Order: sequence, then C-alpha cells, then structure tokens
Amino acid sequence: MMTVTAGAVRQPFAAARLLGLLSMMLLVTGLCGCGAINRVPTLEERAKSAWSEVQNQYQRRADLIPNLVQTVKGHAQQEKDVLVGVTEARAKASSVKVDASTVSDPQTFKEFQAAQDRLSGALGRLLVTVERYPELKSNQNFLALQSQLEGTENRIAVARRDYINAVQAYNTEVRTIPGRWIAAFLYPDAKPMETFTATPNADRPPSVKF
Repeated sequence: MMTVTAGAVRQPFAAARLLGLLSMMLLVTGLCGCGAINRVPTLEERAKSAWSEVQNQYQRRADLIPNLVQTVKGHAQQEKDVLVGVTEARAKASSVKVDASTVSDPQTFKEFQAAQDRLSGALGRLLVTVERYPELKSNQNFLALQSQLEGTENRIAVARRDYINAVQAYNTEVRTIPGRWIAAFLYPDAKPMETFTATPNADRPPSVKF
C-alpha cells in the first residue's frame, strides 16, 4: 500500500497558491498598459486633496469667529450665553485632532463632523440674535465679518461636496473589481474613506425664543 506523506499533500496546495499569485501578477501587468494600476493612488490623492480643502475652509471660519464675537459683544453684552456658546463650540471643534488617518477612521471622522455641526448651530443662533440689535446690523465691521463668514460657509459647502464626490470615486475603485484586486496586491494600506452625512434636523429652521 502506498503511503502519502504530509509533505506530499501540501505540495499541490503550495503549487496552487503560487499559480494564483502568478495569475494575479499577470493580471496586474496586463492592466499596467491601460493605466488602471495607478488609478487607486490617483483617486486616493485626489480625495486627500479635497479633504485638505475642507479643513482649510473650516479653519478659515474658526479664524473669523473671535473678531465676530468681540464685535457682537461690544453691542450686545447681555447675550452672554449665546457668545459663550459660540466660543465653546469653536474651542471644541479646534480640539478634535485631525490628521491623514481621520478620513479612514469612522469614529474620529464622526467626532470631527459633530464638532463642526455644533459650531455651525452656535453661529446660526448668534446671527439670529443679532436681528434684535439694529445698530449692530449697521456696524461696518460686523457687516464685513458677516460677509466673510457667509462666503466661508459657501466655500465649506463646495469643499464638502467636492470631497464627497472624490471619496465616492475612490471608495468605488477600492471596492470593485479590478480596483479591489489591484489595491489588495499593490496597495494593501488603501482603505475606504469616510464621508459627510446630513446634519440631523438640517431641514428645520432653528427655534428662536425672544
């Protein structure tokens, strides 16, 4: 009777694995000619660039807030709670640590978005409060700051839209074939990125009590 050793059993499996690797290499080599091999890192860099622009616009907004708060305080010191709310929301948003890994870390990304959404809400309440003070609404410094803030909010919306589109393209590439194969073989560190979600109750106007 012929005896089959463990080594003899493993050999076919090793050969099959080697054949699989060679097949993958041939596939990747074949894709090189059409540029598909570079698509994953290209889309990844595009998404990271869009993310940097999102951060840039949020920072621009954060830089405007201290002057805005001081201007409002000079005309409406009694609105202490609203002013404190904006200052605290800005501090919280600035304290969330953000780096390149944020876009692929669901929890950190969620914290970042939540902090920025809270700051947006606080700013909205501040600007609604200003309606009570005609002299402040006509103050040139306030009008300039308000205009800059509105422009920044528009830039934030555009930056977020561009980021969402860039991430959608990248995530689709690393989750579908052949991009999924290429990423697994050549870019094992490539991970799907997180994207923004709609702010809860964003479709409802703020409740203001006079």
